[in-house]
Amino acid sequence: MNSPAVPVLSPLETRVLGVLVEKQLTTPDYYPLSLNALVAGCNQKTSRDPVMNASDAEVQTALDELKEKSLVSHSWGSSRRVVRYAHNLPTGLRTDPGTTALLAVLMLRGPQTNGELRIACERLYRFADLSAVEGYLEEMANRPIGALVVKLPKQPGSREHRWAHLLNGPIDIESFANSDSGVTGIAPIAALAEDVAQLRDEVSHLRAQVEKLFEELGVKRE
Repeated sequence: MNSPAVPVLSPLETRVLGVLVEKQLTTPDYYPLSLNALVAGCNQKTSRDPVMNASDAEVQTALDELKEKSLVSHSWGSSRRVVRYAHNLPTGLRTDPGTTALLAVLMLRGPQTNGELRIACERLYRFADLSAVEGYLEEMANRPIGALVVKLPKQPGSREHRWAHLLNGPIDIESFANSDSGVTGIAPIAALAEDVAQLRDEVSHLRAQVEKLFEELGVKRE
């Protein structure tokens, strides 16, 4: 169960936090974000699950709630006319850059496999390999101050476990174990993501071996 160190958020609050993290790392020149930019990010049709249609007033309410929880702060832009918002995830939830990136992807895209997470996090944080992603997730699931994620049972037709965040409260694991919702489409994509990530790891390993061989032979590469 969640501890006081991990407040329970509404789905829109988690979406707002995820957008703030994403935009900070991918478009830093436009961060902190205005309310208009936040609404647009929350209602994006791509890289979002579920797709939302939140109003300005609903996003403002979510921001106010997040400020009460010390997870969001606001400031005035250079013009002093537009309020801008920034997240306080690292201090509010005691997360490091890798944990923050993984949480952001899970908040924006829903449950993901290791391979999907590694690919989706590339613009936010670069993980060395799949085992690094797994290590982060295991630590996040077993934090003494409150778990941030949980490993879900494999769905029918899926080769890999997916992970979900716990910022909306405890998850009914049984419902995931007995559900085949979204298997058509999700399973092949998850499998493909795992295969791509695995191939990348193998190519990286082969390159390292080739470099070592050239070094031992005293051959300079052109």
